[in-house]
Amino acid sequence: MARDVHVTTSTDPFTRGLDYLYGVRSLALVPDMVDVVHDMEQRRPICVWVGHHIEAVNSALNECLLACHACFHPWEQPAIQIFAAPLAQSFGLDGLCNLKTKPMTILIDVGRLAPKDWLLLVSHEYAHAHAGSPGHHDAFARSLTHLCLGLGIVPPPDQAANLPSYPDYRSTKDPLAFWRGKGDDWRLRVGLTQTPDESHADAI
Repeated sequence: MARDVHVTTSTDPFTRGLDYLYGVRSLALVPDMVDVVHDMEQRRPICVWVGHHIEAVNSALNECLLACHACFHPWEQPAIQIFAAPLAQSFGLDGLCNLKTKPMTILIDVGRLAPKDWLLLVSHEYAHAHAGSPGHHDAFARSLTHLCLGLGIVPPPDQAANLPSYPDYRSTKDPLAFWRGKGDDWRLRVGLTQTPDESHADAI
């Protein structure tokens, strides 16, 4: 199960959101992978949205994690925590697996792909954790193939060149739109309706 990265007791959405983002920065491979905390234009609306909704989003990701766990015997399941995080565009990553944290950490930029495809990306990062080392090598391929078979996803092709981007999914045009509350179907994915004050988040 994912642990709570919040360390604040504040009820202010902006403060809670900012604190969360600093928390996931500490779990990234390098802190600058979560750089929106330094973006004065984007930071406030994103933090307010995160403060309102991140628990529900992380709960949906945790369901994906549990589905991956279910593909393996309990003694084969790596210790993993999973969180959503807006990853910096400059790194060119939709998700990452930090093997050095305990438990290992998967960060997913849920703004970079449709909610219906979150499981695809989680399975890719889970395969890194299960293989226990970075890279798209034979051990990774075996773990990913096992996951795909268990999750009902078409297994990866034999060509190693396809592994870095498998399973395939369509990327969104504006990754930060989700983090500003503009995602098309995220509420359907996590089972939420609009909160009373969410419509004012961008104006705060």
